[in-house]
Amino acid sequence: MSEHHSPPTQTPLTPPSGLLFAMLALGAGGLCIGTGEFSPMSLLPDLAKGTDVSVPTAGAYISAYATGVVVGAPAIAALGARMPRKTLLLMLLVIAMIGYAFSAATWSYPSMLVARFISGLPHGAWYGVSALVAASMVPPGQKARYIGYVMLGLAVANVAGVPLVTWVGQTLGWRMSFVVVTVGLVTTGVMVAGFIPAMKADSTASPLKELGALKSPQILMIFAVASVSFAGMFAVYTFITPALTEISGFTLATVPWILVLWGAGMVAGNIIGGRLADRALLPSIYAMLLWNVIFLAMYSLVGDRQIPMLITLFFLGGGFALVPALQAHMMDIAGEAQTLASSLTHSAFNISNALGAAFGGLAISSGGNWISTGWVGVAFSLIGLALMVLSVRLRGQASS
Repeated sequence: MSEHHSPPTQTPLTPPSGLLFAMLALGAGGLCIGTGEFSPMSLLPDLAKGTDVSVPTAGAYISAYATGVVVGAPAIAALGARMPRKTLLLMLLVIAMIGYAFSAATWSYPSMLVARFISGLPHGAWYGVSALVAASMVPPGQKARYIGYVMLGLAVANVAGVPLVTWVGQTLGWRMSFVVVTVGLVTTGVMVAGFIPAMKADSTASPLKELGALKSPQILMIFAVASVSFAGMFAVYTFITPALTEISGFTLATVPWILVLWGAGMVAGNIIGGRLADRALLPSIYAMLLWNVIFLAMYSLVGDRQIPMLITLFFLGGGFALVPALQAHMMDIAGEAQTLASSLTHSAFNISNALGAAFGGLAISSGGNWISTGWVGVAFSLIGLALMVLSVRLRGQASS
């Protein structure tokens, strides 16, 4: 596999308090940002009531956040190209704190839209820059594993952060859910300041060099792969509650626990996926795309039976193993545009979110049942697989 690492990955940096505390700081940011992304979905009726709009209208709060992610990732990555990465991480946390503090203080529909947009701006760049920082602290052969550990924060958000913050919002009022996330971000800022090693700014970097990545067919192809590969998971996730209650026959009270099972699969997938990607990157990506095809199909086939459904959902969560592998591959092909390429992956995941919800909804409104979203996912995963094969052929490289 041909490598195109940025200079910091050549000589691993030594964190001031050790690698474990540095990774905990990066993971804490992922936990807070992931919790802040998903918990408003659970609290949407409360947010709607609090800002005097209907629940469907309040759905725009989710879209505003996703728009912030898609806009913020390339913009911040390009503008912050010459900033030391530790400084950039702290700046991203400050933007997120402003967004969440503003969310807690909003008084109307327009003000909440603006608050959610601001909250989304640092999302993609945080995960992208965190992945680069993690890779800079370990030997190249462990890169994907540690990118997986960074993304563990997002997986743990689904297992623990979202249920906890949702409970706080339902018990103490929706504003407190945003306060909790804000406090978490402040704590993360202290951890980043203390535990992440200082890094020199890349004097050769520039916004134009970073934006030059957008001209690379390879980077655009992997962006497309990431944009469709997770659409299936989001198609299923968006309509999981009615699927579990009306098709599988679970009670509404058991749904949060079933989602914890899904989150546990995500945690396992992150850990295993990162290790597999370090051993054989491209074969791992192919295998994970096929894994998603199989278990998305299983979701639609066994959804009316409870035990097979639970097993399938755990393995569907495991499909999250694709995240560190795609992130590592994007960094390999990015050349000098490391920050932008790394951040773009997370813009792509939010495009997947929008595609999955839209096409899943279309399948249901066209006469499909609640578990027909699995077939939508199969179609997207097959498109992702075809694009990945095309990408590798385009690069003239048949294997890792």
